[in-house]
Amino acid sequence: MEVSTYQSIETELKGNIAYIRFNRPKSLNALNTEMIKELVACLNEIKMNTGIQIVVLQGNETGFSSGGDIKEMLQLAGQEQFFVIMDQINELITTLYTMPKLTIAAINGAAAGLGLSIALATDHIISDINSKFAMNFIGIGLVPDGGGHFLLELRIGENKAKKLIWDGKVLTAKEAYELELIDEVADQVQVALVNKINLWKSKPLAAMIETKQIYVELKRQSLLKAFELEKNAQWKMRQTIDHKEGIKAFVEKRKPNFIGR
Repeated sequence: MEVSTYQSIETELKGNIAYIRFNRPKSLNALNTEMIKELVACLNEIKMNTGIQIVVLQGNETGFSSGGDIKEMLQLAGQEQFFVIMDQINELITTLYTMPKLTIAAINGAAAGLGLSIALATDHIISDINSKFAMNFIGIGLVPDGGGHFLLELRIGENKAKKLIWDGKVLTAKEAYELELIDEVADQVQVALVNKINLWKSKPLAAMIETKQIYVELKRQSLLKAFELEKNAQWKMRQTIDHKEGIKAFVEKRKPNFIGR
């Protein structure tokens, strides 16, 4: 697998470990259509590589991912085009969540929106002490997508998930850890990542992966149902006055004036 194969991501294979690095620095690794397609293709290629047992997702120096590419989303014309994009996002999360490997998200900078959903779809999240986390769809009058509802409930339970979604609060790494949204906070992410990998490599990885796959199959239908509900809800919310106001306020860099419709 050559790094030059992809435009928006970089890949590196070391023994039984695959590293995937998001590489759209000018957009804070915002996920556009091309990047989503590349991630799906890359993950599927790694999935077929029986020599790989651990997959690490990282961002470049600008951060992990600021979420979906809002500029691209604003250009979507109608429901059919919107649903195509949503299906691509759902394919990405499905591929990652069901990956028959152990997965780690090593977070630096921001992990927001769809970027946070991607991190939550991994088995272990390590964060830099200065990183920030947000499921901030509420700020533009939308609901989480990419299985965000399912993944949040899985980690922190329904009540805490609802509060996090409704508040749209930006969490520090410490707050995210205390909420049990993430698994580990470190002063040096790379050191913590190496330590976690070495710990896993000292264990029977095949047995660990088999346990993961059992849980995946127990939860698969719930994830697929969440995708269906999110896709329809997201389209419905895109037609609201509040969403239009949220986008206008975002562009104008001001606080939105929501009216509940």
